[in-house]
Amino acid sequence: MATPSKDQAEVILVGCGCPLRGMGWYHAVQMLGGECPSAKMCHVVEPWYLGAGSEGPGGPEFKEFQAKAESEDGVQFHRSMADVPAVADGVKRLALISGRTVDNPRLLGESIAAGCSVIYLEKPGAPTVGELEAMKKQAADANVEICMGYNKNVCKYVRNAREFAASADGSHVTFVSNNTYENNAASLGECFERNAEGMLKNMAIHELALLASFYDVTVDNIDSVKIDKEFSSCQTLAGPSGKDFTDFDKVKFTIKTKTGKEVSVQADRCGGEVSYAAVSDADGNELFRHSMPDAEDEANVSVLEAKYPGAMPYFFSQDPDYTLVKERVSKSCVTGGEAKDIATIDIAIAALSVAEYLTPLMTKELS
Repeated sequence: MATPSKDQAEVILVGCGCPLRGMGWYHAVQMLGGECPSAKMCHVVEPWYLGAGSEGPGGPEFKEFQAKAESEDGVQFHRSMADVPAVADGVKRLALISGRTVDNPRLLGESIAAGCSVIYLEKPGAPTVGELEAMKKQAADANVEICMGYNKNVCKYVRNAREFAASADGSHVTFVSNNTYENNAASLGECFERNAEGMLKNMAIHELALLASFYDVTVDNIDSVKIDKEFSSCQTLAGPSGKDFTDFDKVKFTIKTKTGKEVSVQADRCGGEVSYAAVSDADGNELFRHSMPDAEDEANVSVLEAKYPGAMPYFFSQDPDYTLVKERVSKSCVTGGEAKDIATIDIAIAALSVAEYLTPLMTKELS
């Protein structure tokens, strides 16, 4: 049976998902591989594949993963949080919640009841700002810390761009997020339906978290929003169900704050595999750019592609960042110290609030 050492957090992974496809699964293999020394994954809670989805698509692959993790690593698998044994005296327990966003408010309460002192929530944390605010209060009342899985907060390309900009007076930073959907109605329609919360609450929420973390961007502190209408595009497309969905396939905007900061975001669902941060001078001339993946990342990607053939490509390009976030959160659970540069629930609330503010404003501007 898996048990943590005195220097490790006992991790409950809530929502593993399908091997090679689910983000929870990738969190699991990183922890089982010893990549996060302060994290000991002892329990997996997986309602779908241990319940109604056991015989459906992905069910056999999950059973194979479960059997290996049980026999080789002593991990215990459960259908619900209620089935997890009580936390042992002196053990620091951490819940890593990587399921459906809509389930997070309930799972947070169940994690608190299960004795977790720290909860790692995948973005955006909850479907609405109101739910996030209620979750913040619930955790605070129980003296439980919430850390957010906004891995771009610790990304090398973000850090390097911010450091360069700090050394160049009058410079301007643009964060660029790209994805690899085909630029046609069928591909984008499927994307719009599967990510029905919308681009700013899903794909670009990482960038909004960066703006909240490092540029003081909140709804109350926004002075102006300038939308690049030549670049940006909002469409209404039919999803696989036949229903219509309205969303952005690409956006670019610049936010100025009342406290004097200025920063830009560009997101393109069909922009390709490379995301980056660019620093320009006052005339718009690019001075610096760092991309993800860079040459170092690409070498690691090749190793991981051979190790996990068929897995989601974005797991590999962001692999070091996922590891770093989990390690910092796990270590803070053990020591009670700060998880450096890890987004808090307040950052999540600010980012989601900005998404809810910008979406109707930009939809109207682009219609």
